Amino acid sequence: MREQLIEFLQSQDKLLVLTGAGVSTASGIPDYRDESGAWKHRPPMEYREFVIHDRARQRYWSRSYAGWRRFCQAQPNSAHVALARLEAMGEVSTLITQNVDGLHQAGGSRNVIELHGSLENVVCLECGSTQPRADMQERLQLMNPQLNSLRAQMAPDGDTSLDDLESQGIQVPSCENCAGILKPGVVFFGETLTPDRVNECNTALASCDAMLVLGTSLMVFSGFRLVRDAVRAGKPVFLINRGKTRADHLVSTHLHTDCGSLLTAAAEQLESENRDQVIL
Repeated sequence: MREQLIEFLQSQDKLLVLTGAGVSTASGIPDYRDESGAWKHRPPMEYREFVIHDRARQRYWSRSYAGWRRFCQAQPNSAHVALARLEAMGEVSTLITQNVDGLHQAGGSRNVIELHGSLENVVCLECGSTQPRADMQERLQLMNPQLNSLRAQMAPDGDTSLDDLESQGIQVPSCENCAGILKPGVVFFGETLTPDRVNECNTALASCDAMLVLGTSLMVFSGFRLVRDAVRAGKPVFLINRGKTRADHLVSTHLHTDCGSLLTAAAEQLESENRDQVIL
């Protein structure tokens, strides 16, 4: 497997990497789906539900409050570090991640496009102002001291599993500028990407020679579309994911293995070869 990956990496001049939740599971952040592509947890909050219903926002922010303390302490794992090493060697040109945890940047990657945004920020849906997620956490705590007693099981993207009764009566902070609805700076299920984000990804795809896809079932269309378009453009796609993906019928290479160990082995061998070339 390592030799397959190295051969692929060395055969491309400009490689685009697409990552998903499976890259961050080793950092303690659960993924959404099992190896068959089915939901492991209850489906996440839908954008329309969050915007329309006060009760939905109470559920979201109480669960997010409980999960944020652990989510923000997550550290990059071997997959994140290996991708940064490959970028430093010139093997990776651009990295597009479906994850919202910021761990690629923390692991050292520089040219990162956050396809679905970042949980580090909170945005007002009325005036567009932003604030750090840590500020929202502080406001939630001040308005709802009872949240500190919540104990919940971690779910994907900083969410948690709570009984809906535990979120009743929660006061949700509104925008301090216009009293508008505050939403995490991520793309919810059922929400569309901004034109700027779509254009940024399309530009990265158009300029690459090939695509490496890591740790994603590609069940979300925004990620699947990039792979589909790469295949349509005749660009080789190399996929590493433990379970099946939505693009299995499109790609010729799908390795069912752990991303971190394989990427680390490839990075170490390439670094060793580069050192040998310098000595010669």
